[in-house]
Amino acid sequence: MAKLNFGGTIENVVTRDEFPLSKAQEVLKNEVVAVIGYGVQGPGQSLNQKDNGINVIVGQRKPSKSWDKAVSDGFVPGKNLFEIEEALERATIICFLLSDAAQIALWPTVKKHLTPGKALYFSHGFGITYNHQTGIIPPPDVDVILVAPKGSGTSLRRMFLQGRGLNSSYAIYQDATGKAFNRVIAMGIAVGSGYLFETTFKKEVYSDLTGERGTLMGAIQGIFAAQYEVLRENGHSPSEAFNETVEELTQSLMPLVAENGMDWMYANCSTTAQRGALDWYGKFKAATLPVFKELYASVTTGVESQKSIDSNSQPDYRIKLEEELKVLRESEMWQAGKTVRSLRPENQA
Repeated sequence: MAKLNFGGTIENVVTRDEFPLSKAQEVLKNEVVAVIGYGVQGPGQSLNQKDNGINVIVGQRKPSKSWDKAVSDGFVPGKNLFEIEEALERATIICFLLSDAAQIALWPTVKKHLTPGKALYFSHGFGITYNHQTGIIPPPDVDVILVAPKGSGTSLRRMFLQGRGLNSSYAIYQDATGKAFNRVIAMGIAVGSGYLFETTFKKEVYSDLTGERGTLMGAIQGIFAAQYEVLRENGHSPSEAFNETVEELTQSLMPLVAENGMDWMYANCSTTAQRGALDWYGKFKAATLPVFKELYASVTTGVESQKSIDSNSQPDYRIKLEEELKVLRESEMWQAGKTVRSLRPENQA
């Protein structure tokens, strides 16, 4: 484990140089890793492990679209694809990758198969941190670990196939066997992480829920919508409004920020843009800081988690979700975006 200085704060990180794949394979050579759930994170994590030579099996309901997807991805029924209870029985490490609401529903079944010495693996701290709401309380004689890739399962898989790694956080909630550290880092390397940085279950879910509702999804959609609306109200065309609001940000500026940092991007844009950005970022920070403080408090007090549980546990959840997504999809801004994307050179016939 290396100690790195991040702006004056020392953090524990593990890189693939100090914990190479060969070491991960050695740690996991006698383990049977069962990925339960083949939805958002399941395919990427299980396929990466499979390609990395880990003895991974998938547990999924049959019949289901996810079962069929696992088959189309190369998992073979009776060999490395099983119904959930059989996979749980075979596993020594259980990767619990269902949605948070689905984890609550399946927990009694999973708990039944958590025999001493097994490891329970999460990619989200939700179920453990809010266990007063979820009821997910593991027995004391199993390891409880977490690897949380900082991106979607699709990104994890795509970057793996490109020979790259998606950074992940790791945490140990319970070390019953004395092997939890090696197990969690080996799993992090096996699923395709770049480097792994230390966190806790609580910090992971607090930062994750804040980020999703904030800059990663909720806030960015709100900011996009507000700027687009102002431009359209002042006579700008949908194409111009969308390009200045979304396309230039996502296709030009954010890749530069990802590669070199915000300071580099500022230094390599026009002097007019530099001056405007430096003058206005403080105003935007001042305007949004109270909202972020309100958001973080809602996350830490369990308000957001309870909303999620109550909403996502409803039998008509997906129908209502589709209705809400339809409003976004059919809005003028994202219809303009669809057209703009179709005009990119790579999408031209």
